[in-house]
Amino acid sequence: MQRDVALWIDHKKAVIAAVTGDTEVLTRLQSGIEKHVRYSASDGAAEDSRDRRFEKHLNEYYDTVITSLRDAGSILILGPGEAKREMEKRLRDAGLGKAIVGVETADKMTDPQIAALARRRFRE
Repeated sequence: MQRDVALWIDHKKAVIAAVTGDTEVLTRLQSGIEKHVRYSASDGAAEDSRDRRFEKHLNEYYDTVITSLRDAGSILILGPGEAKREMEKRLRDAGLGKAIVGVETADKMTDPQIAALARRRFRE
């Protein structure tokens, strides 16, 4: 049976609502990432180092999310900021582009709201 997923993602957390037939599973993944702060030009080298750490941490987080989506037949990506587009690109690069059924802007949502949206979208 096909596993359909609604993924709400930002740089701090991902909520995966997986629907398989009449079964629904909700998974939360925390990035553990600190807020990405921009510094003045005088902090050049230190800022570059922080940017590299931020990118490395973000890539590890995205890899963990992608691992959770590998067996999905359909993936709907939701989120408030740039993380949803970054995840779309990463999924396409990982060979999961055909499973993406949409990318939508969605501000903060509770876990039950994400689960309800997944039920509505994939049980139609």
